[in-house]
Amino acid sequence: MPEINLIAAIDENNAIGKNNQLLCHLPNDLKYFKSVTEGNTVIMGRNTYMSLPNGALPKRRNIVLSKNPDLKIENAETAFSLQQAIEKTENEEQVFIIGGGSVYKEAIDIADKLYITLIHHRFEGADTFFPDIDDTIWEEISRKENPGDEKNKYAHTFIIYRRK
Repeated sequence: MPEINLIAAIDENNAIGKNNQLLCHLPNDLKYFKSVTEGNTVIMGRNTYMSLPNGALPKRRNIVLSKNPDLKIENAETAFSLQQAIEKTENEEQVFIIGGGSVYKEAIDIADKLYITLIHHRFEGADTFFPDIDDTIWEEISRKENPGDEKNKYAHTFIIYRRK
C-alpha cells in the first residue's frame, strides 16, 4: 500500500477554490507542486481534472475519479472510487491526492501526510474548502516561509504534516 499524501494550497480560511479554479496564481507554489508530485501518481476528481489548462499532468500517472464508467480521458486512467484508485497504485511508494474539495474530505481520513501551501490571505467568495487540519491528529514536520514578491503576490508557507 502506498503512502497517501494530500497536497493543496489553502488560504487562512481553508479555502482552496472558487468556480472550479484556484484562488490565485502563485508561480512558487506551482513549482513546488511540480517538484513534489513529478514521477508519482496523482489522483483527482473529475472537476479538478477539467480545471487543468493542459489536461493530464505530464511526468505523472494521472487517475481521475468519475462515476461515469464510459468516461475516457486522454493520458489518464479513471477510477470509480477513491478506494479503487488507491488499489490501482498498490505497488507504488506514494501517491498524491490533488483535489478537489470532496476528494480531500474523503481522503484525509486515510492520508499519511499533508503537503500544504498556506497562503497568508483570506479570499472572498471561495466555494471549495480543504478539511480542518486537527492538531490532535497531525503534527507539523516541515515549514518553509516564502515572502510575497513581484511574481508571487501573496506570502505563503509550505508546511508538511504527518499523521501522529
